[in-house]
Amino acid sequence: MPVADLLPDALDALHATFGFTAFRGVQEHVVSRVLAGQSTLAVMPTGAGKSLTYQLPAVMLEGTCVVVSPLIALMHDQLRSATANGIRAATLTSADTDREVTIDRFREGELDLLYVAPERASQPHFRELLSKARVSLFAIDEAHCVSEWGHDFRPDYRLLRPLLDAFPQVPRLALTATADHHTRADILAQLGIADDGLIVAGFDRPNIRYAIRPRENAARQLKTLLEENPGPGIIYAPTRARVEQLAETLAATGRRVLPYHAGLSPEIRARNQAAFVASEDMVMVATVAFGMGIDKPDVRFVAHAGIPKSIEGYYQETGRAGRDGDPSVAVMFWGADDFARARIRLSEVEERRQQSERQRLDSLAGLVETAQCRRAVLLRHFGEDPAPTCGNCDNCLEPPGVADMTELARKLLSAVYRTGQSYGLGHLEKVLTGIADDRVLQRGHDQLSVFGIMTEDEKPLLKPLARALQARGSLIPTEHGGLALGGDAREILKGEASVPIVLPPKRERKRRGGASSRDTGANPVGNPLFEALRALRRDLAAEAGVPPYVIFHDSTLREMATVQPASLAAMGEIGGIGSRKLDAYGDAFLAVIRQF
Repeated sequence: MPVADLLPDALDALHATFGFTAFRGVQEHVVSRVLAGQSTLAVMPTGAGKSLTYQLPAVMLEGTCVVVSPLIALMHDQLRSATANGIRAATLTSADTDREVTIDRFREGELDLLYVAPERASQPHFRELLSKARVSLFAIDEAHCVSEWGHDFRPDYRLLRPLLDAFPQVPRLALTATADHHTRADILAQLGIADDGLIVAGFDRPNIRYAIRPRENAARQLKTLLEENPGPGIIYAPTRARVEQLAETLAATGRRVLPYHAGLSPEIRARNQAAFVASEDMVMVATVAFGMGIDKPDVRFVAHAGIPKSIEGYYQETGRAGRDGDPSVAVMFWGADDFARARIRLSEVEERRQQSERQRLDSLAGLVETAQCRRAVLLRHFGEDPAPTCGNCDNCLEPPGVADMTELARKLLSAVYRTGQSYGLGHLEKVLTGIADDRVLQRGHDQLSVFGIMTEDEKPLLKPLARALQARGSLIPTEHGGLALGGDAREILKGEASVPIVLPPKRERKRRGGASSRDTGANPVGNPLFEALRALRRDLAAEAGVPPYVIFHDSTLREMATVQPASLAAMGEIGGIGSRKLDAYGDAFLAVIRQF
């Protein structure tokens, strides 16, 4: 049957299963290719509905869609949502106690979806199992994990090709939110998908407000962020010790805050994650070990208490905010020491990957130090041609000042060189400002040509300049905490490179909307009907043992509160209410609406 003839059926199934009357973005294009049996790589931003592009065909096609997913937590999260929509789904993981039942259901053709990890999918015995039933589609989620050039390489993804090739008639759908041009080409090659099977939806997440600021006092800055954003949030910290420290400090604000890192026992990690997923206002402080397994749509903010590993990592981690499409914020607090440590770590990377990793770090430094639109810098990194301004990042909302600091940079770099490239910024500042303390005198640094050459006006700019030079790699840390020349330092000293820097904002200046989602109108706070619907949702979720968003998203409750349907038929027209959910919950929500 031609694809065009399948689309009316697909729209009917879309409404019956998910409660939507139309596809979003490239969903229709991807679903059309899958239904036509064509293998595809879809690069779609987080929150664009990637899982729907294989769940809907799984309902429509004969046989079972086998989904390869990297984390058990992610599989179980998607299993809950699929089951709530009436899709026959199961997981086959080491954590499941009913594996034999699942295998029997699969062999009997009683499953629409079967989720497995790449470690299992790449084994010969799993291939043998698949040969005993009908497979309709292979969906490879988080497909960037297959590429050595991806930011989250998983070797077991590289072993999937023999499984796919053993079923040449079954189409392949690879899905990722995070892949640059190089990574996309590698995914296509590794999974045996033709170049014309690539669909790129774009990377923009317009509902996320980006803000990046120098880290002055992380605990105080994060407390302010929590005050401004009452919804659920994730704070990423660089080390386990920092996670514990921040979680304890922020919990003292009265907000429920829990830690998550690989040093905690599996039981504590699972308990904390379950609490976060079920919560409507909790904050998780975590290392990057937390996140890929979270499909929580109502995360209202993501904060970084230090720099991520790359722009790809930043995009993926901030993309965990606002998956439901409601306004959300992403804030990064960074320091020069973040880049210093990152550049030291580069020497530990295998040599053939050092150049690409250095380029990634330089790109991240460019994002952090830019005075331009953050979103535009981010999207250009992924090969897009965005508008020069977005109106929803800190630099667009409050354009910063930019100053040419080339001359001051030459003074600082010259002081670094003439003092032997082994002293920290505090000592260098004394030399440059002409403070002859005992240490300066003992080392004869009062006799240097750079002694006292910095003016009083330049002094407040020295720290932001040093931070910017370390971000771009012109200054690098020594083993004992000093500073040495690196990168393009010699070009700057020779006058062959300029040093524009973003001026730090004045402290008394209120950042207008810089990092708050409270004023975005995401939810009609104070609307008694909306709050009553949320309370019912909480009760139903607790009774079913699922997170509240599995029942309905906030956007669905908002539409209920606005439309106030008087019948099940009218409620069925609201977005996000499929036939299964209408049968299960419709009467209960109608009863609450009638009270108002």
